[in-house]
Amino acid sequence: MTKDADTYFSEGCGRCSLGGTPECKVHAWERELITLRRIALDCGLDEECKWGVPCYTFQGKNIALLSAFKDNCALSFFKGSLLHDERGVLEFAGENSHVAKLLRFTTLEAILEMEALIKTYLFEAVEVEKAGVKTPKGPAMEIPEELQRKFNEAPAFREAFEALTPGRQRGYLLHFSAPKQSATRTARIEKCMPLIFEGKGMQD
Repeated sequence: MTKDADTYFSEGCGRCSLGGTPECKVHAWERELITLRRIALDCGLDEECKWGVPCYTFQGKNIALLSAFKDNCALSFFKGSLLHDERGVLEFAGENSHVAKLLRFTTLEAILEMEALIKTYLFEAVEVEKAGVKTPKGPAMEIPEELQRKFNEAPAFREAFEALTPGRQRGYLLHFSAPKQSATRTARIEKCMPLIFEGKGMQD
């Protein structure tokens, strides 16, 4: 995966074969992502690269990160559920997310129109960290027996899974645990293994 932010903006996250090519999703939202980067830096945040994407921090604490998807780009807040979202523009990344929230964008104009609000959320997210506010923990998810077996067979696969963000791990656990038949659970795990090795989530 990409290790620095400048490389991300020029070549992508490096988590798939499209990195460094014109087809990379980062290039589809280049102007939008660069503008969101500028807004985050204007707020005095430090820029790092985590999980292959730009991450904005305050005194070492994660505040927000950028993402490029097929149909939009996004600014995600690690503790978005703790922000005062009076306009209701923040949304959970998925139906099983309970802490992180994000702002999705499809045009540069929309970002510029919301710049003041974006900064408000970033400053508030910093204040949440300063206050040491903790997010409520979601229910712990059980690892299916079939997945544990794969972990035992391939320690590198366990490491790749544990390197995923908590949200991606939860998404996979929900997907793997859903079928009633053990054979179906195993098939799902094997089908998703290449994605996990690439650091991708179910929706990436």
